[in-house]
Amino acid sequence: MADRDEQAPTGRRVTGIRFSYGLPTHRVDLGDEFVGPGAVGDLAAAAESAGFSAVYATEHPFPPDDWLAHGGHHALDPLVALAFAAAATSQVGLHTNLLIPAYRNPFLLAKAVSTLDVLSGGRVILGIGVGYLEGEFAALGASFDTRNDDTDDAIEAMVAAWSGECVVRETDRYQVAGNTMLPVPRQRPHPPIWIGGNSFRAIRRAVELGDGWAPFPTPGRAAGRTRTAGIATVAELADRIGYAMDHGASVGRTEPLTIAFVPEGLSMQAASRIDEAVVVESVRALAAVGVDWFTVALQGETRDAQLVAIDRFRSVIDAVTGLSSPRR
Repeated sequence: MADRDEQAPTGRRVTGIRFSYGLPTHRVDLGDEFVGPGAVGDLAAAAESAGFSAVYATEHPFPPDDWLAHGGHHALDPLVALAFAAAATSQVGLHTNLLIPAYRNPFLLAKAVSTLDVLSGGRVILGIGVGYLEGEFAALGASFDTRNDDTDDAIEAMVAAWSGECVVRETDRYQVAGNTMLPVPRQRPHPPIWIGGNSFRAIRRAVELGDGWAPFPTPGRAAGRTRTAGIATVAELADRIGYAMDHGASVGRTEPLTIAFVPEGLSMQAASRIDEAVVVESVRALAAVGVDWFTVALQGETRDAQLVAIDRFRSVIDAVTGLSSPRR
């Protein structure tokens, strides 16, 4: 990837451990507590005040009923939700975790991302994945079988559009005979792109086309449900980070690769009170193998409970202030 402005608030060259707070935009079942007027802004502002470096939102635009019946969830549109977070804050990063480019025309997605980046002052972190819900792909008219290739193409197409120069590009999904997109993103050459997923193909995609890799803990059954490789221990993660570094060397990558992960003591949808000491110990162990961003979901079934949990998490952030992962 091309070199980026070191002053960008979410740029890759900023050192030190950072945290991204999971906005509970998937809890549409709780109504106004988390998805009503003011909810996203209140939580994002509290996270910024507590020292979080970003807030994240997930997506599921049209999930199948059988998945919903077995633990699945709905979610707000991530870019719209993060626009509300942007309006209520001034510095915190706006992180999609994860957005599925293969669901969309890549140029419409590029326009939405650049719009949010411009209006927020350059705060977008574009976390993307290939997706795993075949029924959602079918409902959206997207190809499940070609989702990996479509994701690779989408990244290249968006980067071309974000250049602000004439694009000529053609695939089976679109024909661009000579088109230009403005405005360009505030972050140059574009917002950081973090590739989600645990597979070796996801790692290669991150190294070759992205700015960061965002795997997630997947012990046993979780790996099967999400159609990805399992990562259950720090050692397994370290092995894959080593693979990423080796692949980077083989393709001539010279820039650092951001690594984001979930610390022990939390889950993507935490439901119980956390043990801060366990989280701090896990952050230190993960930082030692190369993790520099941590995605955290906090407990709380009400907005007030989430606000309390955010404030309490200050102790974790304070405990690791000054800690950094090895440069890659």
